[in-house]
Amino acid sequence: MPRSKEEIIQHAEALAKRFERYKPNPDDERDVAEYMLRRAAIDQARCERELADAVEGARRAGLTWRQIAETLGTTSQAAQQRYGRTA
Repeated sequence: MPRSKEEIIQHAEALAKRFERYKPNPDDERDVAEYMLRRAAIDQARCERELADAVEGARRAGLTWRQIAETLGTTSQAAQQRYGRTA
């Protein structure tokens, strides 16, 4: 939806005023270490899901468990035990 330059400037000014009036709520604050830990856990879960999806795709493409294991740096048995249910 195209806007005029004036509308964009008015919107930016309204946002700037909201930002200037904002008062943080101390109850909303989080400890940095807690935040970093939570973010790392979320990142790990995403990576695990992405890896499982990639293994599933590799199996559909015909890669053997040995080939997958070599790529993952593990044994064929370990790769199959971990990802065999999802693949």
